[in-house]
Amino acid sequence: MVGHGWEGVVLKLMRGKDFEFTVTGAEQVTEHFRRVHLTDGGMLGATGVHPTMWVRMWFENGGKPHQRAYTLVDADPEAGTFSLEFALHDGCASDWARKAQPGDTIEATLQGTGFAAPDPLPSRLFVIGDPASLPAVNSLLDSIGQVPATIWFETTHDSDDELPVRLDPAHHELRRVPRREAGAHLVEEVRKALPGLLGDPAAAYMWIACDTATTRALTSYVRKELAVPKDRVNALGYWRVDQG
Repeated sequence: MVGHGWEGVVLKLMRGKDFEFTVTGAEQVTEHFRRVHLTDGGMLGATGVHPTMWVRMWFENGGKPHQRAYTLVDADPEAGTFSLEFALHDGCASDWARKAQPGDTIEATLQGTGFAAPDPLPSRLFVIGDPASLPAVNSLLDSIGQVPATIWFETTHDSDDELPVRLDPAHHELRRVPRREAGAHLVEEVRKALPGLLGDPAAAYMWIACDTATTRALTSYVRKELAVPKDRVNALGYWRVDQG
């Protein structure tokens, strides 16, 4: 593995902690989605686990370091294991996931992953995501208990309908939305439905994790037009259209 370059230096200054993970296996969930199983190199015992916890993985890209963030799936501190899930496309991270074999190692940096469930708990949770943020969506749904939730899930491929969204049918409603017009269709669908579902903006909680442009548009909408308070909105662009 090449050095981490200037990004690694910045993360060190921000007290990032470095670990080495080892692949123990992998499974192809769908044609476009792959799960890789790893041991944690001592990370979970040192840091603990919280909902939507993520790490920065270091990949080699043409001889240069390239880092991408991925959410831990089914982290087990006692066993020192977890999985990562990859929405596959063109790029060095997806290439690594496609080829990952037991015994392969990869370096990672843990920095800046803090997340706490909203307090007080919302009367209703609204989640907007896609395959790239699915691990975080599932982690959030697992952690939020029986709070009613509406989830808009943007899909690109037919096989995305097979992805494992961890729903509690008694409390969660899933709305699949095909990706069209670079995310504009998802924004339109949310704008149509959300005002009739929202109720008291201060009692709800919005969790938005799509591509950067779509996340920005939705965040502006719920904050400025629906008056959802800033502390009741958690938004993060998980990918860019030109991102490898």
